Amino acid sequence: MPSAPAPAPAPESAPVKQPPAADRVYAHVKQAVLDRRYEGGTLLTEGELAQAVGVSRTPVREALLKLEMEGLLKLYPKKGALVLAVSAQEIADVVETRLLVEEFAVRRAVPAPPALITRLEELLEEQKRRAEVGDLGEVSVTDRCFHAEIVRHAGNQILARLYDQLRDRQLRMGVAVMQAHPDRVAQNIAEHDEILERIKAGDAEGAAQCVRRHLGRVQALVRGDAR
Repeated sequence: MPSAPAPAPAPESAPVKQPPAADRVYAHVKQAVLDRRYEGGTLLTEGELAQAVGVSRTPVREALLKLEMEGLLKLYPKKGALVLAVSAQEIADVVETRLLVEEFAVRRAVPAPPALITRLEELLEEQKRRAEVGDLGEVSVTDRCFHAEIVRHAGNQILARLYDQLRDRQLRMGVAVMQAHPDRVAQNIAEHDEILERIKAGDAEGAAQCVRRHLGRVQALVRGDAR
């Protein structure tokens, strides 16, 4: 009886192509700044970053220039890059802009389609899970996504793009506020619950009032008021 043919060798998997070196440095530094692993006032050197990411210094310079243009760093020739601190004025400006956009958007998003309500419920549950393990970076991401989803469903693409420009500042400030005021984590979640309940009820004005109170409490913290 003839022997069975030997199985064909498994095809070799193609090597995973890495992003360009400058993109890897950019992603590494930006995420660390947003998570506040690199806090305001930290001086980053090209040599340290090159070693951390495993690249030469040339792509490090390219990445740092891009991050400086985005307002996260300040470059100092022959010294390095200083991570810029989040100022109270910057937080106040962002919150004021968010108020203008989000109050309008939540009114426009109500009555809400089932897909929006389902997505907001998913994000709220994810935020609760992240809060339980103390992952403030991801709590801030899901917090921001909750509000962005409402803005997206307002049906104004220009407004949605404007709101997206606040993304990095929102993420970084969210972590900063939660680190300074740990009780805000549970309060944020409770306030999101209130906003969602008003949206579910089809109460556009009530939802707008909840958004106003929610962001007003952040303004109060920036001013140093106890609330």
